[in-house]
Amino acid sequence: MPQGRTRPSPFILFMRKLVSNDQLVITLLAVVIGALTGVLAILFIEGIDFFQTLFMGISGTRIAEHIGSMSWWRVLLVPTLGGLGVGLFVYFLMPGRNVKGPADVIAACEIGGGRMSVKEGILAMFASAFSIAAGASVGREGPAVHMGASFSAWISDALRLSRSNARILLGCGVAAAVSASFNAPIAGALFAQEVILSHYALKAFAPVVISSVSATVLAHQIIGNVKAFKLDAYQFGSYWEFPAFAGLGVLSGFVAIFFVWSILRTQREIQKIPGPQWYKPAIGGFLVGAIALWYPQVFGVGYEATDAALKGNYALALLFGLFIFKFLATVISLGFGFSGGVFSPSLVIGAMLGGAYGVIATSLLPEFSSGASAYSLIGMASVAAAVLGAPISTTLIVFELTGDYTLTIAVMCGCVLATLVTDQMGRQSFFLEQLKARGIDLVDNFQSVLLRQITVEQILKRQGAYINVDAPLASVRKELLYAPGGAVFVVAHDRRLYGVITWENLPEDIFDNHLDHLLIAADLADTNPPVLETDDSLDVAISVFEESGYQQIPVVSVTHGRAYLGCVDEREVMVAYNDALLRKRRQEQGAA
Repeated sequence: MPQGRTRPSPFILFMRKLVSNDQLVITLLAVVIGALTGVLAILFIEGIDFFQTLFMGISGTRIAEHIGSMSWWRVLLVPTLGGLGVGLFVYFLMPGRNVKGPADVIAACEIGGGRMSVKEGILAMFASAFSIAAGASVGREGPAVHMGASFSAWISDALRLSRSNARILLGCGVAAAVSASFNAPIAGALFAQEVILSHYALKAFAPVVISSVSATVLAHQIIGNVKAFKLDAYQFGSYWEFPAFAGLGVLSGFVAIFFVWSILRTQREIQKIPGPQWYKPAIGGFLVGAIALWYPQVFGVGYEATDAALKGNYALALLFGLFIFKFLATVISLGFGFSGGVFSPSLVIGAMLGGAYGVIATSLLPEFSSGASAYSLIGMASVAAAVLGAPISTTLIVFELTGDYTLTIAVMCGCVLATLVTDQMGRQSFFLEQLKARGIDLVDNFQSVLLRQITVEQILKRQGAYINVDAPLASVRKELLYAPGGAVFVVAHDRRLYGVITWENLPEDIFDNHLDHLLIAADLADTNPPVLETDDSLDVAISVFEESGYQQIPVVSVTHGRAYLGCVDEREVMVAYNDALLRKRRQEQGAA
């Protein structure tokens, strides 16, 4: 681990002396992070408007009518050139040549100790603003989450906070970003804990909530208390509608599964196309532009189309058409390499699905129906909940976006059933599926995640039984008799590990005194023993123990030519894992 994390910064030490309470220090930092992240989130939205005005001559999210009045060649040209610009930006400037999002934040929180690059956060913010402004069918919540997390991680690194506190501040940054972007302080706090931190520990809950509130207050002072969707109050029809609501929830779950699969499959297939990656977003942009010639609502985050569906302004044909083509435009945009999130597109797709479902349900049983627009609300919440894997925070963010709580139980029913379908089908959220595609399975490999957080160096305490290469046989026998684990490590004169001696690889006449002056340790050693390096994780250590059958494994230096440093015992590895598991459980239960 970096040395900077072993001792707090002078500022943190000063604050501890001043307030004598670590929790209060983190809470004060949460206020600052909330306010500053709120400013960054607003600047991100303003940046989208700036680029969008530059490209299309209009700002804001209600652009469909303007797009429809643009020349056909311009509708094709803007996303095509925008895709080319995004491709070149990501290819030449973004570390790893990949777009960033919430999946990277989850990975940093679970296995990265809360460490992220602020440079990546800034670059990702620009790439996403450029993508959305150019018409890509992506959302702005993913970039906002990544930006808030990377900024808070930068502060944690600068103040040299512990791993635990760094993860808390990561949640604070995420909550503030969601809160300021969507005017949703409750959902922002719960999203950070449900999706990013994966627990509701009180130690983290208080700072995360305070950060979310801080960002919301600042956003209200700058842009006002504005709801994304302005709706008339819904009227609940009848409790006999609940089978229809449940059916929509189940259908939304299957749509979410296919949506996530389509994006990830498209990304894999596009990567197989020969040539550099930088030109591929331009192809995606051209295809999205072609769709927009008939359905201009697919451009951008899609709030205008969602608002119209929630007000019941779309007929069945348009609802179904937008469901198909917004789905397709989002898969193309993210599959071909544009930068952005999936939350806003999920809302649009769900609203269109729910609206079409509601029109059909209403036509069959009009006397029991709450109206097609009510089904749009349930559909948008259900699809988004299943895609994000966050039924609680998604339910709340939909209510905060709309300001309407009339259909609370119906929305909850749809969200829970949609998430249940994805779980029963063995699928995970979009973010966890992204990590799974990278070889990081946080659900099925919980043990490995914990073990990867601990290195061999952290538990290396045992010197072990060792002798020099030229030690006589009598010394070898003596060491073996008292060696814990029945292994003696043979070390060269330059401290390099030469091999290991166990009872199994000794000759039967080992106790024959006539051999004492004929054999030395080097003659008896297995010169190709299993070894561990100091930066190996305990996940690697357990695999080595299982394959070798040894009770103790020698540890060698990574930098000093296999210099022998000591050994680790299998029991020590299991104790370290058990301690990590207990810490995780205490954290989830609010005790840490």
